[in-house]
Amino acid sequence: MELVDVDRIRAARQLLETVVRRTPVEHARDLEPAHGGPVHLKCENLQRTGSFKVRGAYTRIHGLSDAERAGGVVAASAGNHAQGVALAAALLGTKATVFMPERAPLPKLAATRGYGADVHLSGSELEETLAEAIAFAERTGAVFIHPFDHADIIAGQGTVGLEILEQVPEAATVLVPTGGGGLVAGVASAVRAVAPGVRIVGVQAEAAAAWPASLAAGHPVRRTGLQTMADGIAVGQPGPVTYAHVSSMVDDVVTVREESLSGAVLLCLERRKLVVEPAGAAAVTALMEHPGAFEPPIVAVLSGGNVDPLLLLQIIQHGMTAGGRYLKLRLRVPDRPGSLVGVLSRVSELGANVLDVEHSRIAGRLAIGEVEIALTLETRGPEHCADVAGELQRAGFTVMH
Repeated sequence: MELVDVDRIRAARQLLETVVRRTPVEHARDLEPAHGGPVHLKCENLQRTGSFKVRGAYTRIHGLSDAERAGGVVAASAGNHAQGVALAAALLGTKATVFMPERAPLPKLAATRGYGADVHLSGSELEETLAEAIAFAERTGAVFIHPFDHADIIAGQGTVGLEILEQVPEAATVLVPTGGGGLVAGVASAVRAVAPGVRIVGVQAEAAAAWPASLAAGHPVRRTGLQTMADGIAVGQPGPVTYAHVSSMVDDVVTVREESLSGAVLLCLERRKLVVEPAGAAAVTALMEHPGAFEPPIVAVLSGGNVDPLLLLQIIQHGMTAGGRYLKLRLRVPDRPGSLVGVLSRVSELGANVLDVEHSRIAGRLAIGEVEIALTLETRGPEHCADVAGELQRAGFTVMH
């Protein structure tokens, strides 16, 4: 199979010059101590439509003949590819039909329709939605725009790699969130041609990682039962086109855990003031989970920022829990006026924020004249949790975690 070369990626970049944004690179100093050198974030979450996907979608649709564009295009996506295809089709004057899973997040659904696409909800899993889109293409003659497995898609996504090398020419390692492999294939194709010494690493959610088994087997292998908050990179099987690129040009593919993904989303929000979806934060997650594993200077691609606000709230809470930012404990105190006030005053003095309080005279095996107070506190981290519990114990309260 002929691989996408850098000339094709440069042609895509020229095509996209007035279409996409040259997204910024942010310096992530808080991630540097664990890696002994500079860490940068390539912010494709700030791209048009909120992800890198518009780069490949526009390149692919532009490459169609006039007759093909006249017949319209069709795509299947949980959200980011859907928006990229919808915007690209609108810019190129062709009709877009997009199939999305029945439980697609409402903001992604609304955004896709807002770009002018005709949206159909079908199937509970992306595989079912994909089958519906392909059937629609066969029935109507619309051109199916694959989310990753096409040379034009890879060429468009590869423009991210060219920008990285211009913005961080000294980069030694580039980390890329990886689902079907279109982005990491494109970045690797660009970087290998211009700076062959740079290490390229794909990052997958452990609960939805099809690449490690595929690379070990020597061919694409299907993985089922994908259960991850990183829905943007939850792809059950690589395609033959992306597999050819990744297997020959990507140095490694690492996996990350769910609790670490939520922590990375929280870090991007708190420290960098960047809204990043879990899939988009996968590369940052790898930096947090594998300290010292990557040679600096490091560039981590933030591939997308399209996240449902309700899901973001859950992810923040999940990340705070995983990071030891919540403390739940029970205290037994004398049942007399002022006991609860005394506990809460001491907690306040210790710098913890009270989220929830439950006061009970019948909990457990209370002695006569005792009450139990159950507290949920927001803290500054694990050390602060230990300090708060220890100080309450030393203050004379019976603490039970």
